[in-house]
Amino acid sequence: MPSAETTQASARRSDLVQPTRADEVAASGSELIGGPIGRHALLGTSWWTPVRVIALVAIGMFALGLVQKAPCYNGGWFFGASSQYTHACYSDIPHLYNGRGFADGLVPYFDRLPGDMEYLEYPVLTGVFMEVAAWLTPGSGSIRDQEQWYWMVNAGMLMVCAAIIAVCVSRTHARRPWDGLLVALAPAFALTATINWDLLAVALTAAAMLMWSRGRSLAFGVLLGLATAAKLYPFLLLGPLFVLCWRAGKWREFGKAFAGAAVAWLVVNLPVMLLAFDGWSKFYTFSQERGVDFGSFWLIMAQNSSNPMSTELVNALAMFLVLLSCAGIAALTFTAPRRPRFAQLAFLIVAAFILTNKVYSPQYVLWLVPLAVLARPKWRDFLIWQACEVAYFLGIWMYLAYTTSGDAHKGLPTDGYHWAIGLHLVGTAYLCAVVVRDILMPERDVVRREGDDDPSGGVLDGAEDVFVLGTLARPPRHAAPLGEGPQVNWGEPADGPGPSTAGQ
Repeated sequence: MPSAETTQASARRSDLVQPTRADEVAASGSELIGGPIGRHALLGTSWWTPVRVIALVAIGMFALGLVQKAPCYNGGWFFGASSQYTHACYSDIPHLYNGRGFADGLVPYFDRLPGDMEYLEYPVLTGVFMEVAAWLTPGSGSIRDQEQWYWMVNAGMLMVCAAIIAVCVSRTHARRPWDGLLVALAPAFALTATINWDLLAVALTAAAMLMWSRGRSLAFGVLLGLATAAKLYPFLLLGPLFVLCWRAGKWREFGKAFAGAAVAWLVVNLPVMLLAFDGWSKFYTFSQERGVDFGSFWLIMAQNSSNPMSTELVNALAMFLVLLSCAGIAALTFTAPRRPRFAQLAFLIVAAFILTNKVYSPQYVLWLVPLAVLARPKWRDFLIWQACEVAYFLGIWMYLAYTTSGDAHKGLPTDGYHWAIGLHLVGTAYLCAVVVRDILMPERDVVRREGDDDPSGGVLDGAEDVFVLGTLARPPRHAAPLGEGPQVNWGEPADGPGPSTAGQ
């Protein structure tokens, strides 16, 4: 006779969404490891829970990413070495160890740097991360040895961030833990993880999403504020959350989240802001002053124009496009047949910011991977997008090899690089398009098709609407989840008293 604990564990396992049973691409890929999960694996108990498996796979893929950087470890990162491009193993980390004063013991934001940069151009929490890694780096040996050790120390710290991201994503949708495997196996994630320090902000954002899914609004806000102190993009998530809480009337929860984010950001930034304002503000002034850069459609326009637009005009146009995107996402939220899921809008707003930005660095894909998995956990679409990003990852380094090889011109010429840029822009836009389609046609949403509403939505999950616009956005009270019970005609009012139609 099975014990009560075994029976409960089996019930929990049988309630999980199994990708090898629900996704044809996952089912086909599983043939490499023995085929789709079987009845005995579902009913049995084992130490190998989905979260533990995903964490180990994430660490394994991260380690493969480190191996891919091996050609650079013995001299490839030395200033001017072209092998860091031809072997696609470039990283900012070793270069900035000496270039931003860490090798000389300079204090970020407080000590001026030699040269034109003047101060460290990173947000405060990222600067703290960089400084801690410098403390752990052995100070003996040549500067080349120290740069190698600095990269290795940072790689170890970033590996922890990668594992946290995979675990948080796998736990955010309680019935879909195996979706975290998309993060763990994402090739672009492994290839770009150690280019820069972005994984710190991504890990804090993923943890914030987990807290919101558990209904912990204040904890979400604190973690999001810390993420914004490490990178600018996480604050964008407050916009979609605002319009979703508006539609659902969850003002108290949004207020707690916003307050937590503001206080956490101030706690980190205010001391540096007051004591070293010039150093603190360098990140913001640098972001405004830098010209168009790698990976953006602005660069294609600039390199094909005899009279490129000024930086000020590009800044203004990019801001206009971001605001236009925000307005479109807000309109989509209020008019959708069913309230969009938080992860869907979070992905769309960050993707819109990246697509319209004057720089789309290869490591920016790290910002999108966890949000994309939560927004559209469909293996086919995710892998299409990843293929585009891997192609761009190779394209940018081959282009830099071409521009630094002199008359030899070894690598990818400018026209070829423009095609690589277009490919990764189209790949991201494609994923945005299928997410928007899921919002407009909720029966196509793979998450809701399994009977869930908004598993990453916290207090929004299953909440009734109090403010909608248009004729389509009239979901009946207590509607059966998609995939369970009779399908609802979203364009017709339900029997009995319906939700408020204020604003129609």
